[in-house]
Amino acid sequence: MTNILVIDGQGGGLGKQLVSALRRLDNIRITAVGTNSAATAAMRKAGADQTATGENSVLVTARDADVILGAVGIVMADSFLGEITPAMALAVGRSRAEKVLIPMNRCGIIIAGCTGKTIAQCIEEAVEQVKLLAGSQGGSQK
Repeated sequence: MTNILVIDGQGGGLGKQLVSALRRLDNIRITAVGTNSAATAAMRKAGADQTATGENSVLVTARDADVILGAVGIVMADSFLGEITPAMALAVGRSRAEKVLIPMNRCGIIIAGCTGKTIAQCIEEAVEQVKLLAGSQGGSQK
């Protein structure tokens, strides 16, 4: 089983869409961590297997994740209007998990060459990457 960690904040709209799209995959466990309770609630409603909120939850869950998904800001301290703390960004960056990041040109982050795709298209591409990564895990259990 592949352990997937979805991290989101600012209401959880992206995280909710990611969790919903990931539900189509087999042999995965989705942990959703919101930087705030609204984000967590949105991802819980979308079908995450387990949810949590806040900095320490990111620090703990990043250790055991096989794949981490979220907006590119989850690896940048003080992004999401300060919701991503330096400790959160460091935990994600240091995690041994593969990171599948959605390009979001907001909050002072501009990703050159990432124009013309909708969020829905980016999510579909992210889910395809997870599908490939989960397949390469060989169904191993953690």
